Amino acid sequence: MFKKRPKLFAALILFFVSISSVVALPNVFLPPLAHFLIVDQKPKHADVVVVLSTGMEYYSRLMEAASLYTNGYADKVVINGNRKNDELRALERIGFKHCCPWEEDTLRVLELLKVPREDVIAVSAEDCYDTTTEADVVAEALKAKGIKSIIITSSKTHTRRAYNIWQSKYGDSFDISCVAAKNDPFKPDAWWKDGRNARWILYEYGSWCFYYWKTLTNK
Repeated sequence: MFKKRPKLFAALILFFVSISSVVALPNVFLPPLAHFLIVDQKPKHADVVVVLSTGMEYYSRLMEAASLYTNGYADKVVINGNRKNDELRALERIGFKHCCPWEEDTLRVLELLKVPREDVIAVSAEDCYDTTTEADVVAEALKAKGIKSIIITSSKTHTRRAYNIWQSKYGDSFDISCVAAKNDPFKPDAWWKDGRNARWILYEYGSWCFYYWKTLTNK
């Protein structure tokens, strides 16, 4: 069979050699998969720092936003939330009431980190379910306020995809930079040794595939 299909044979050999190389030298071949996902630019002053809330490790993002604010890189901090689905709306219709406004816990965390409430812009984004829909809602709210420059901050593995989405959709509307959350526990040089780190990698590459599939199919 292989004599009749030399290209198939060569492809199988290349596949097994590649797998063997990764298994034998993970410290060489695996870190680049993680470093590719990370965008961590040197901060420059912007009107606001936007804390992305889809994905994981939200509190490290808040800590980074507060640090950028207190170090003079942003005049205000932008948060978003208040996600809802059909089940929650049904519960609200029969009388369920939240114990406090959706933004209250986040405002308290930011206050603890020296960001006063009057310098926080809270954007209700009930129907957001991914980074793209979050960008759409938050960007429109910021344009309505006359914002011209933004820093987006997110978890390390989420930064490249988020930055790509924001630049491709709203690069003409804002001067956009991206800073990764320093307190995010992700370890790009040893991610395969920890189940949580591996899950983040798999989630992010899966999200990239979904994003490009939607882009190519216009769905």
